Amino acid sequence: MLTRYVKPGEKVELQTMERSILGSVSDKKAYTSKVYDVISDEQIEILMPMEKTKLILLPVDGEYDVCFYTKQGLFQCYVRIIDRYKSDNTFILLCEPTSNLRKYQRREYYRFSCILNMDSRELVEEELEAMEKNELVFQPGLPLQKSVIVDISGGGVRFVSNYRYEKETIIYLTYKLMIAGKEKTYEIAGKILASKPIENRPGEFEHRLQYMNINNMEREEIIRYIFEEERKNRRKENGM
Repeated sequence: MLTRYVKPGEKVELQTMERSILGSVSDKKAYTSKVYDVISDEQIEILMPMEKTKLILLPVDGEYDVCFYTKQGLFQCYVRIIDRYKSDNTFILLCEPTSNLRKYQRREYYRFSCILNMDSRELVEEELEAMEKNELVFQPGLPLQKSVIVDISGGGVRFVSNYRYEKETIIYLTYKLMIAGKEKTYEIAGKILASKPIENRPGEFEHRLQYMNINNMEREEIIRYIFEEERKNRRKENGM
């Protein structure tokens, strides 16, 4: 499947699979790189990752959770580094998959804690009917309610508000992210998966929402935003 879906030059994210002694996943590290060549379904060459101008010498026999950013979407598998070498002044990791390549599922998206302003409202009847026909266009100018996103992923958001949506309600939501140095507005339809009062905070509610009409480009932009924000946080923690 590697030769079918993954191509040279495409971005990859390698995440360590080791846990700390206490079993925490907070010590996991992620490295961004690119595919150098896909030799076969059993071997793939990945450029050795760099931080600033420093090569990161990932160890032979190290195992990593790898996410491939392909033109056909996000794919994931586990790999083991079986060799590393230099070719034409290029430092390369030779890796072999230790699991099947599979498309990322919504439940596997990493949730990033954040504070983002969000506006929302329930979809009106005309919008719900249009969505069933895959012809959804949001009606402008309708009243919106304010809330705050407290975590975000490629599959949805968790947000808090002083009003409550019932489970299964389909809503319009809009928020802004910094993408490639520019502020971008996202307008998405989503389904409320769960809603509950917040303990010790009367009149406030927590909602979990799943995106419904998001396209692949928007989803991958959100995931890249999360990776970049995580990277910034790691640099701050490391004093860089």
